[in-house]
Amino acid sequence: MAEEKTLSEQEIARIQDALKEVYDPEIGISVVDLGLVRKIEEVDGEIQITMILTAPFCPLAGLILEQARQAAQAVTEWPVRVVMGMERWDPSMMAGDARQRFGFGF
Repeated sequence: MAEEKTLSEQEIARIQDALKEVYDPEIGISVVDLGLVRKIEEVDGEIQITMILTAPFCPLAGLILEQARQAAQAVTEWPVRVVMGMERWDPSMMAGDARQRFGFGF
């Protein structure tokens, strides 16, 4: 019987760190600092990353999602899939440093 793998906190942290290198090309801030990465989890034997975008009809959506998939895939042996979440992005989702950079005080 095959041993079932489980997604560890260390693996999630490694993926999160890799995603910090993926930038929104129009804004110049990482998808992590923008708060676009909403969930990293194991689903049916693969890593599923749920992301949102700053604009619903972002013309660079495919590029950003593929860069995120490649960045995550580079640091894990798990198969990686990136899916779009339905949540609307809001500037309050940004990391503190990114909010300050853009003058958001909350």
